[in-house]
Amino acid sequence: MEISLIRHGKSKHIENHKMTCDEFKNWVQKYDDRGVFKEEFYPLDTLKKISMANIIVTSDLKRSIDSARLLNPNLQRISSALYRETELPVTSKKIGGLKLKPSLWAVIFRCLWLAGYGDGCESLNDAKKRANKAAVELIGYAKKYKSIVFVGHGFINQLIAKELQNMGWDGKRKTNSKHWSCTTYTFHS
Repeated sequence: MEISLIRHGKSKHIENHKMTCDEFKNWVQKYDDRGVFKEEFYPLDTLKKISMANIIVTSDLKRSIDSARLLNPNLQRISSALYRETELPVTSKKIGGLKLKPSLWAVIFRCLWLAGYGDGCESLNDAKKRANKAAVELIGYAKKYKSIVFVGHGFINQLIAKELQNMGWDGKRKTNSKHWSCTTYTFHS
């Protein structure tokens, strides 16, 4: 059995100017709502795994669904909120007039989240539990379809990979976080 984890393509939401925390909150929503860019070329390993897959599983976010469609529009696809990226705890508190680029806001909020700050979003512990449920479900699909592809997101892919390894699946310790990258896990009974 084989499960390949692919990170979605690059978002069409490319706004990158300095912004306030409130503006960043809106930026995250736009990032979730926009699709991804079609590429001229995709990584060969990704294309190989997609061609061997019998089903594609995605999150219910547009960038995941659109990425799967671009990689193989004819393959049966299952989408679920279970596979969504982990949230960022974007605060509703005013942080003065501080303006930062979106990538820096994302790093700051991800670090705060890893340190336990939640501001109403899913905690790291809850995300790990969700990743465990996602891994169990993906294994169920792998038992049925033998070779599956999951087109997901950077952080949740890493959490799912860790769960797969904890369940005896072989593969790289860490998933590749580049857009369109593919990391494969196998299980031999």
